[in-house]
Amino acid sequence: MNANTPINLNKVRKARDRATEKAEADANAVKHGRSKAERMLDAARADKARTALDQAKFEE
Repeated sequence: MNANTPINLNKVRKARDRATEKAEADANAVKHGRSKAERMLDAARADKARTALDQAKFEE
């Protein structure tokens, strides 16, 4: 970059803020997130439990 080239400080600040927020979001995803496989496994287990409960119902 040439020493005489003007720099848009708003763009620099916004780019820095976006990078910081992205890093924070990635850290939270690792800390709290679950993989798609884990979510699908939980859904399958809940569906199986719901089915077993429905089969065990006693209706008059």
